[in-house]
Amino acid sequence: MNIFGWKSTGRGLLRPAKTRVQQDRLSGIRSYGVPSLGDWPRNYEAQMREGYLSNAIAQRAVRLIAEGLASAPLTSTDAQALRLVQATSAGQALIETVATHLLLHGNAYIEILSGMDGRPAELFALRPERMTIEADVRGWPVAYVYKAGDVASRLPADSVIHIRSIHPLDDHYGLGCLGAASGAVATHNAATRWNKALLDNAARPSGALVYEMGESGTLSGEQYTRLKEELAASFQGAGNAGRPMLLEGGLKWQAMALTPAEMDFAGLKEAAAREISLAFGVPPVLLGLPGDATYANYREANRALWNQSIIPLARKMLAAIGEGLAPYFAGLQLDIDLDAIPALAEDRERLWAQVGAADFLTAEEKRAAVGLGPVEPAPEISNETGVTEF
Repeated sequence: MNIFGWKSTGRGLLRPAKTRVQQDRLSGIRSYGVPSLGDWPRNYEAQMREGYLSNAIAQRAVRLIAEGLASAPLTSTDAQALRLVQATSAGQALIETVATHLLLHGNAYIEILSGMDGRPAELFALRPERMTIEADVRGWPVAYVYKAGDVASRLPADSVIHIRSIHPLDDHYGLGCLGAASGAVATHNAATRWNKALLDNAARPSGALVYEMGESGTLSGEQYTRLKEELAASFQGAGNAGRPMLLEGGLKWQAMALTPAEMDFAGLKEAAAREISLAFGVPPVLLGLPGDATYANYREANRALWNQSIIPLARKMLAAIGEGLAPYFAGLQLDIDLDAIPALAEDRERLWAQVGAADFLTAEEKRAAVGLGPVEPAPEISNETGVTEF
């Protein structure tokens, strides 16, 4: 069954052509809107290594959202579809993996693996940087090409669920948070390397060894090389901190202090960390950043994380998965159970109190207001005399 055909039956000729089919997709050159200034990462793999694998703030922000979303209880109108979504495939948790791909890359691809009966038997999230969308002459997707190493597989459109974040300048691919945060990540990593270098050099500003030229003239090349080697071997590094220096005639050590503005790397690093958390939609207090770490602030920040980041992302993902599985499960609805999320307990308690105090609402309207369905009628029971009881 072709999902694209199923969704556009009778409407295919009414859809306008895409305004631009980017030719760089065909040549394998991908642009994710990443700035190319300085030493910021330019492609997704470099972003991953520099911005996620090597940055604690970005990694923690992604894991807070992805793991929180994966822990949320789900509800479904079909038990078999719910088992597909919650199943672990080859060690992969579907919801957590898809959320991570969406946050970092901006695109998530879920392959629908069919069983012997032709119905979905497994859902598996594919690496987004390996996927290329194959479009028709009008720019609409017709297939997906997944390339792992030298092996390329062409997947029909009805076997892949594509979820993407909005990218205003791209018709087919989404924009991840990692691209927007690449500048802040580069700043944060540079500040980390600065701290490490400062520690390696005895945690003090470096100085200059001044040679006072006398009758002997300037240092010879051999003397200059020997002096540099002795300094590196005997006086550089944290292990040599505080070691006294014995200078020969004509040599003088002059310490070079940094100005307060130059030493404000701590504030710069904290500002970069806050910008990274902003890009991923995680309150800074949840990442351990100083400034507003109180119990009340933490509780409010945790509620904000769920309401502003996790729940919208969860519903976006579940709606897309439900739409992709709709040809196999009629009327499928997937959602998260807000009543079972501890972080939202106070919000739900407040809602229940407000609805319960509304005397102008009927019982059915109150149930609908709190997200509950109508009360099912009691089943009929026949007694031995043949009289139907309720």
